[in-house]
Amino acid sequence: MQVSELGEFGLIDLLAKMVSKPQDKQLIIGIGDDAAAWHGDTSTQLATVDSLIEGVHFTLGTVSWNELGWKALAVNLSDIAAMGGVPRYALVSLALPGHTEVDDVTDLYRGMIELAQQFGVAIVGGDTSSAPVVAITITILGSTKSQGKHILTRSTAKPGEKIAVTGYLGAAASGSEMLAKRLQFDPEATACFRRAFLHPYPRIAEGQILVEQGVKTAIDISDGLISDLNHICKASQVGARIEADRVPIEPKVKAKFGDRALELALSGGEDYELLFTGSAEVIDKVRTAVSCPITVVGEIIADKTGKITLVDRKGKSLNLGRGGWEHFATR
Repeated sequence: MQVSELGEFGLIDLLAKMVSKPQDKQLIIGIGDDAAAWHGDTSTQLATVDSLIEGVHFTLGTVSWNELGWKALAVNLSDIAAMGGVPRYALVSLALPGHTEVDDVTDLYRGMIELAQQFGVAIVGGDTSSAPVVAITITILGSTKSQGKHILTRSTAKPGEKIAVTGYLGAAASGSEMLAKRLQFDPEATACFRRAFLHPYPRIAEGQILVEQGVKTAIDISDGLISDLNHICKASQVGARIEADRVPIEPKVKAKFGDRALELALSGGEDYELLFTGSAEVIDKVRTAVSCPITVVGEIIADKTGKITLVDRKGKSLNLGRGGWEHFATR
């Protein structure tokens, strides 16, 4: 069987079963969530790793090296945000073709350093090697604020809880499509879409507030709202209902993409907003505590594990379309 037949998430499940959970009393979470977690001396420790590969995640013709550095770090910090953690250290593995300009590499690091400084993250090491294409792999080490603080996971959603998201959705996918297809928009929309796709801002502070306000379940929206909600539903063994009219679509996406705006918001991915569940009371407390918009988009239900239903304002079922990004999927 080829990995394209098994699929990205099938491959992850297979490897997770092979590794299994080590018999380590300090380990809290291994493979299967946004970050690994284990008990430290004074707090729960977190670790996550992610890669950006030229030709898969980006093309050098549409992104600056500075933007690439920012995004490479941002997507990893977002995983720590999805656990409600505090990022501490970064390790950077960089593979480059030999003809890469040194100035380009320094611009890449300037982008990473600019974002790292905003969250007090230290880049403390890594590795470099030659490769036919650019590949950036970053490992983030972090922790909870203090011992005894719980972490956000994918496996704790309960029927009856509301489903909510931070911010607005669809602009990053719009930016990806704009750059790939060389679409022309007015300067304001162009800047909005490019910033959302190449300069995402991880919701670190918001993730910590979710923990403080009693939220238990969260994930960051990297593959798309439907796909990432599916991860929660499968891990929690529940179903979900999403109300299409309540999905917070970036207004410029509606203006420029019309009927496709909902698809981009539900399945486009790379928004790096937080998707979380909780009681109406808890979500109201979160809404009061954070500065970004919080929108309830649906409810967790006791349905077939992983089943997600999309409905209109009258309760009529709608076609979900494609679920979101998955590596190795045949397209």
